Amino acid sequence: MYNEELNIRHAVAMAIDSLEKHAGEWEIIVVDDASTDASPRLAAELAASEPRIRVVTHPKNRKLGGTLRSGFEAATKDLVFYMDADIPFDPDVLGRAMRAMELTGADMIAAYRHDRTLEGFKRGVYTLVYNWLIGVLFGWPHRDINFSFKLMKREVIEAIALKSEGSLIDAELVVKAKNRGYSIQQIGIDYFPRSRGESHLGSFTVVLKILRELVTLFPEMRKRHARTDRHR
Repeated sequence: MYNEELNIRHAVAMAIDSLEKHAGEWEIIVVDDASTDASPRLAAELAASEPRIRVVTHPKNRKLGGTLRSGFEAATKDLVFYMDADIPFDPDVLGRAMRAMELTGADMIAAYRHDRTLEGFKRGVYTLVYNWLIGVLFGWPHRDINFSFKLMKREVIEAIALKSEGSLIDAELVVKAKNRGYSIQQIGIDYFPRSRGESHLGSFTVVLKILRELVTLFPEMRKRHARTDRHR
């Protein structure tokens, strides 16, 4: 979260509701990316009221990539799932994703939005061009690679070294997992555009950072590795 005082309580409440239905054991890790509003205080109150909620705090803002990496490093359960604090989808769809993982034997479930036009024209164009670019560069089409819905086995994030500090992190995660031999399935879900607070992910500065990191990390992301995990 970054300055999500209008959303964080509701996001955590909805996440708990879904986890109680679909997970025997669970934890929620809230990563505060150096928020300057009331978000840190609200998150601390949530953690104080429920021991299964933990807060990881960044003293300096590290953007999306740094935030997700902190969350992944803190995760302790067998399955790891992430979503943005503005709740862009119903967290209850976690149950359907877990079922899809069980049915298909996939190591990761990555969702795509049924209707991307709801995010606005500019961001919709960014998304279409970016999905096309990643598919061309890495040879695997993904319908919505930057969407904040990834459910994965913990072994996946333990097997790959993520480097991105910005919004390239989703593509890096999916591409490196695929190049390690992990199976990825996609499911379509309903998307809810932000109704409260301000998005920080659609600016031209974010796009430039993605392109700079893509140039830097391209050789590493192209490498294929034999999968050696114990569950194969």
